[in-house]
Amino acid sequence: MTDNWWEPPFAGTEIEHLLGAVDRQRATFRWKADGLDAAGLATTIGASTLTLGGLLKHLALVEDFQSTWKLDGGSPGERWRPALGEEGWDFRSAADDSPHELYALWDSAVAAARERYTKALAEGGLDRPVQLTGPDGQPISLRRLLFDLLEEYGRHTGHADLLREAVDGRVGEDPPAGWHPQT
Repeated sequence: MTDNWWEPPFAGTEIEHLLGAVDRQRATFRWKADGLDAAGLATTIGASTLTLGGLLKHLALVEDFQSTWKLDGGSPGERWRPALGEEGWDFRSAADDSPHELYALWDSAVAAARERYTKALAEGGLDRPVQLTGPDGQPISLRRLLFDLLEEYGRHTGHADLLREAVDGRVGEDPPAGWHPQT
């Protein structure tokens, strides 16, 4: 493992590049949210109700939902049952969770998703169809599912940039060399 473990390969396979890009976004997001207390995770900007704590919980849900239900029709787990019937529950309910719970939730969801994607890639590569289908019932590939995950992180890492700067001034594109998430 290098000092910049989140850096995608400079030359590699399509799978290595795609997974590397997802992991870089994950690492950058986690660094933006890392090491905060409850007040820091609950900070908002302007009229928005978006918080880093809400983003941690939302992206944990996305990781679990995409790597189970969308991937193979599996259940994302009982912990996400409230999210099925209440739009925005993941963002709002994060205020009831401790920082330790939010970080552990996101960390465990990412670890489980990595395992599920590794298994799915071994079973059929990026062209492997997933459970989810397009509007006309056409199959969706694992490649598309992973690109959707990358886009989700791109969007929310941008939000995290603004929120973290408002909390304590942390700015930057990537974590500093040698950084590892606080647990």
